Amino acid sequence: MQSLKPIQSTDVTRHNGLVTREDREQLHKHKGVVIWFTGLSASGKSTISHMVEKKLHAMGCSTYVFDGDNVRHGLCGDLGFNEKDRKENIRRIGEMVHLFVDAGIIALTAFISPFRQDRQNVRSIVGPDRFIEVFVDCPLEECIRRDPKGIYAKALKGEIKDFTGVSSPYEPPENPSVVIKADKEGFLEAAERVVGLLVVMGVVG
Repeated sequence: MQSLKPIQSTDVTRHNGLVTREDREQLHKHKGVVIWFTGLSASGKSTISHMVEKKLHAMGCSTYVFDGDNVRHGLCGDLGFNEKDRKENIRRIGEMVHLFVDAGIIALTAFISPFRQDRQNVRSIVGPDRFIEVFVDCPLEECIRRDPKGIYAKALKGEIKDFTGVSSPYEPPENPSVVIKADKEGFLEAAERVVGLLVVMGVVG
């Protein structure tokens, strides 16, 4: 699978400001990173990411959750769900979270992001030491059973094309930072494990 070529603007020059990422991190009292939740629709990505944010906020951290549906209402509202548009969706998000990480913020994302190469591209953009991949592993059967939006039912009927897990593939991470067995592990327990990892990694105190 080929990745999209990076979009490069012409006749522009990058300007370096007077305040560094380290300066911003000192102000926030934690490192800027992206916690990238990936997994099938209805696996629990959004729920867990918001629980993690809530816990980090209580610890005094500066955070923001990028939710897949919310982003498609605005920044990526012009994109569909074919493979090319999905790759562009993740490319844009990668560039966006890079800015947040540079601002010293803990960015959390909840995207299916089905293709390994796209997730690797984001890792390359933000830096491998700033990219924390969380695989929310949930069997397709359980995701279908939950189906809070009723979209699996439509996909199984052929009413939705290119639907991950049904008519489009999902490529699980090969070496994620955290694996959450969402059909066996409670969301609160999972969120606590993610926050615990950030403490161990020295992202937060």
